[in-house]
Amino acid sequence: MKPFQTLFILVFGLFTFTVSAQYGGGYNNGYGGGYGNGYGRGGGMGMDRSMMAGQQQGSQSKPKETPPEETAAYIVEQMKPQVNLDELQAIAITNVLADSVREQGILLKNESSNQEQKIEQIKALRESTDKKITSFLNPDQIEKYKTFMDTLKDIKKTKSKKKKDKDSKDSKEVKETPADTKISE
Repeated sequence: MKPFQTLFILVFGLFTFTVSAQYGGGYNNGYGGGYGNGYGRGGGMGMDRSMMAGQQQGSQSKPKETPPEETAAYIVEQMKPQVNLDELQAIAITNVLADSVREQGILLKNESSNQEQKIEQIKALRESTDKKITSFLNPDQIEKYKTFMDTLKDIKKTKSKKKKDKDSKDSKEVKETPADTKISE
């Protein structure tokens, strides 16, 4: 009788532990623990590990946006020696560029306008920004500023060409790979 009783208690304990683990007895009182807590996650934390892992992955894959002030300060630091800006001009131009970068971000995020409208709006913003910046410069500095902007545009073009060339090489390699496998078969 004693072995049967021990076996019965052991099976009952194992059954209780299994039920407790399956139905959330160990985690926030199972099945929600209250009203409206959602998906069986009651009381305490409100999220299980899989939900938190999803949030971490989402936040890691999204690149962190650089503040407009940092972008403007970087551009002005590059411009300062080439255009011979004094401190007052540097501060004023940094403010103009920060406003421009902020406005450009808003235009790019605007979902109500199509691609062509965005391009036109950005061109208009760029022209307005150039006028504001040149208003702070003397005639000699204006020429240097135009030269600086031209070199900046050239750098952007070469970077985009390199990126396009790299993308096209990658796509050529991908296109060639299936053909090579057919020949070898």
